[in-house]
Amino acid sequence: MLKQFLNLKISQKLSPQQIQLMKLIQLPTQAFEQRLLEEMNENPALESGKEEDIYEKDEYDTEQYDDYDDSEADRVEAEDINIDEYLNSDDTPDYKTQANNYSDDDETKETPFAATVSFHQDLINQLNTFILNDEERDIAEFLVGSIDDMGYIRRSVSDLVDDMAFTQGLYTTEKQVEAILHIIHELEPTGVGARDLQECLLLQLKHKTPTESVDLATAIIEQQFDAFVRKHYDKLIQKFSISNEQLRNAIHEIERLNPKPGGSFSGNNKITENVVPDFTIRIVDGELELTLNGRNAPSLHISKDYQEMMQTYKESKDKSHSQKDAVQFIKQKLDSAKWFIDAIKQRQDTLYVTMNAIMHYQKDYLFDGDETRLKPMILKDIADMVGLDISTVSRVANSKYVETPYGTKLIKEFFSEAMKNDQGEDVSTLEIKKILQNTIEEEDKKNPLPDDLLAEMLKEKGYPIARRTIAKYREQLEIPVARMRRKL
Repeated sequence: MLKQFLNLKISQKLSPQQIQLMKLIQLPTQAFEQRLLEEMNENPALESGKEEDIYEKDEYDTEQYDDYDDSEADRVEAEDINIDEYLNSDDTPDYKTQANNYSDDDETKETPFAATVSFHQDLINQLNTFILNDEERDIAEFLVGSIDDMGYIRRSVSDLVDDMAFTQGLYTTEKQVEAILHIIHELEPTGVGARDLQECLLLQLKHKTPTESVDLATAIIEQQFDAFVRKHYDKLIQKFSISNEQLRNAIHEIERLNPKPGGSFSGNNKITENVVPDFTIRIVDGELELTLNGRNAPSLHISKDYQEMMQTYKESKDKSHSQKDAVQFIKQKLDSAKWFIDAIKQRQDTLYVTMNAIMHYQKDYLFDGDETRLKPMILKDIADMVGLDISTVSRVANSKYVETPYGTKLIKEFFSEAMKNDQGEDVSTLEIKKILQNTIEEEDKKNPLPDDLLAEMLKEKGYPIARRTIAKYREQLEIPVARMRRKL
């Protein structure tokens, strides 16, 4: 049977320029500066500086060149962008009148991470201190390449032997690989190249100066590793016939070891870029003051040379075909430059009004820094306040940092879902997590609180939270279960 259906589908398609604008909004300060450099390199009609040259479209409006027939498809139309889709106010934002907001002299707070050599390259460099023949060096370099970011070799020796044969044409034996592994285990940081956590801890203990506590710690890891991991302290005391004090000292030695020797290397895989705050919030005369990092507001203008070339063409009586091709190229570059300047201004407006709304929404927290005063806030709350799309607010929040009197924060950390307290009031899940964290920090570590007791304690504080929710929040805070928090 043949059936007919009428299906009406409404879809909205973003123009290429709208997509570019959204990408600009998403960029944090450093990435934006890189994008700005790329645009200036690609478009000679765009120049930096503080010149007051303002480009007006009617200086080269195509209506003045009726004798030239070109295709509309080849034009770059700046008017395709509807600015109203991103801002709902025609008023000039207050920040544009603040002299220090766009100053090139703005003091930039950065958190640098210095690294010049990758983790694996550092290990290769250390191998140069050992006397190895060509075959041994090839094996050693292959093993270093098999070490993961945390410093472990997670594969069996037999698998490594097979891989060397198939991928490197390097035929060796398990005995040879084991011998080279002993050399890898001499590299720094101590513990690197271990096959599992037990071996990693043992490697570090064996590099320590022997003492009673170190010897006991070594015996515990070698002989009773499972009991130690499960914190079965009574079993360890009985097994080794030791006192609580002796066990406590041995555990203290183990706790000082690094379970992730590769993770502590600052140059792990790649150099980490500086964190540059995109905004700054200060308390001035009892009021919150927001400024946008001046590096987001470069001084740009249209090239006067390109405008003059357009004017020369306009005044020319005889227009050759090559001149017409040239003027179309110039027009495209001028249109593109004008659009980019307008897009940067739109980006500034969008960033500022979004962060300004977040600042006022979370003013209670920003005045005193108490994280329990963070209000429940979702993307829609801010989108409704400023008339922006939720996706636009998300682009601002997910990739930008703000410097506050209490440290530099990722903006998305201000967002959280709401839950009800015993008074029926909305409270932030961030507030509940902070109270949970404080409760666990204050617990008796000899008898840590299980999740059901934590749930009862938070209920007494006015937060009726289910035990499974307590477990979820605890895991999000990377806090282990009660048994693993127990101390002697």
